[in-house]
Amino acid sequence: MATQTNALSRQSDQQKHSFLEQIQPHAELIAALFSGVLILAGWFLSKNGMEAPSITLFILAFIIGGFAKAKEGIEETIQNKELNVEMLMVLAAIGSAIIGYWTEGAILIFIFAVSGALETYTMNKSHKEISALMDLQPEEALRILSNGIEERVPVSKLQIGDFILVKPGERVPADGKISEGSSNLDESAITGESLPVSKSVNEEVFAGTVNLRGTLTIEITKSASETLFQKIIILVQSAQSEKSPSQLFIEKFEGTYVKVVLAVVLLMMVLPHFLLDWSWTETFYRAMILLVVASPCALVASIMPATLSAISNGARSGILFKGGIHLENLGNLKAIALDKTGTLTKGKPEVTDIIVREDITEEDFLFHVASIEKYSNHPLASAIVQHAQKSLSNILVKPETMEDIAGYGVNARIKNVEWKIGKADFVGRRDAEEFQNGIALTLSAEGKTVVYAKDHKGIAGIMALKDQVREETIRAIEELKKENIYTVMLTGDGENTARAIASDSHMDEYISECLPETKVDEIKKLKQRYGTVAMVGDGINDAPALATASVGIAMGEGTDVALETADVVLMKNDLPRIAEAVKLSKKMNTIIKQNIIFSISVIMVLIATNFLQFLDLPYGVIGHEGSTILVILNSLRLLKK
Repeated sequence: MATQTNALSRQSDQQKHSFLEQIQPHAELIAALFSGVLILAGWFLSKNGMEAPSITLFILAFIIGGFAKAKEGIEETIQNKELNVEMLMVLAAIGSAIIGYWTEGAILIFIFAVSGALETYTMNKSHKEISALMDLQPEEALRILSNGIEERVPVSKLQIGDFILVKPGERVPADGKISEGSSNLDESAITGESLPVSKSVNEEVFAGTVNLRGTLTIEITKSASETLFQKIIILVQSAQSEKSPSQLFIEKFEGTYVKVVLAVVLLMMVLPHFLLDWSWTETFYRAMILLVVASPCALVASIMPATLSAISNGARSGILFKGGIHLENLGNLKAIALDKTGTLTKGKPEVTDIIVREDITEEDFLFHVASIEKYSNHPLASAIVQHAQKSLSNILVKPETMEDIAGYGVNARIKNVEWKIGKADFVGRRDAEEFQNGIALTLSAEGKTVVYAKDHKGIAGIMALKDQVREETIRAIEELKKENIYTVMLTGDGENTARAIASDSHMDEYISECLPETKVDEIKKLKQRYGTVAMVGDGINDAPALATASVGIAMGEGTDVALETADVVLMKNDLPRIAEAVKLSKKMNTIIKQNIIFSISVIMVLIATNFLQFLDLPYGVIGHEGSTILVILNSLRLLKK
């Protein structure tokens, strides 16, 4: 019986704990609404001549509604040794009560509490993406021991080199590579891309992604604290804690402004009585209204909610900002430099043209060349072999003899026929240039790399290869141009290749033969010409240029290097996301300007009408606190896609 009672008690405690956890995020709003109910009850009693009970209810409304903000204001004042907006509101409410305006003072506290609850809601909403990400991280994994036995262990206990089993429908618990099996994985939590990605043996998988189809055996390659998933969480958390220049200015301005307001209010309590013949009651009343309407609540709330909302919006789309300063700078962008290989292009050359001698078929030519290149270390060899495997029905053969000549090409023998594959000088420049009326020179002028093949009869044919422009590149560049951003391509390639790729990509300008150190010089020149300049690269050889640019943007399918080097990280090689990020930044800057202009305008109008004795305290309270609520609601628009 005692055991049953204890079990029921524990269950009851758990239910209470769960209930408290559910209402905790809404505590401020609940307190504000309860104070509103008390104000209504107090107002009803005062209208019926029951002054003492009504004042008691108003005092309760003051305490319940104003406790959170008063506590926050007092703690910050003690910590920073600087008065703040919260203290102005508390003083204004107390002042209203002193001169008998209990209802107005209570309403001030109520609306201030509602705006505070709304601001807290905004902050919670902006952090929701991080909470959702953290919830996607599995807590346990199915580890496979050396004897084949499976055991469930906490993810934190996984070590590099361990093997784990991930079944269909489960989330991958840690970064690793597939050792057995193949499947489609949903990587939207990492890249923002909704389409599943096919993965097989030796391909990399990331923690937090979903295994949709097959059972996978994965070898762990990173500890739990070093996974890409964990780094994304840390990155966005640090971005949300880093303040933009505008926010830092407002916070510095707030302390000085509060002191000025208090000084003017003290003068307002005395001077109008002597200079304008106001009564003492009217003088003190107007001073209290000034204390309310001059408080910069809306101005202080103009920036941070907007910045956090924009950062969260970007994180949801796979655009990670490392801080508000970078998000703000992106909206002022005038020019952008982009690395070629892997950014504008696919980073892998593809066969574009095959031209053969009259006495040999294209299929036969490709068969011999690909059979030799399959065993070559030449950088272009794999592209030729891949093209052949897609085009040919015949199985490639192994050459009888083979010799790689570094920097030139390869000598090989197939079916007792000697073949030479490589540069023009290797096969004979004169013959190479005269082949098919100099067609190779035309192909080279188009930015293509030409590979020559020679058999016992002479030049058998040529193959042209080119690093192809990504399908989305042109759309991305055109989108940037619509935002009036000048586009420049930086590449280490020669003039012909650079010109061809720049033309295919619709770039405004290109700079060829750039080494990593010369890219830095070019970025500096662009900054002198345009001011705010971004650099887009893969985060490895472009790191110096990324650091030099006003905003460094890293591409690279979410690599560690990309996360560590740039100011903005695109989790997929998705160039159009850059224009999206620029638009998001511009929209944020516009909303911040709207908020600042609106809040200052409201303060000026309310101060003027108060001095002219047109404004009563209730309307001053509604105008001031209403503007704060509108500013926060305006900032929430940035959470929309």
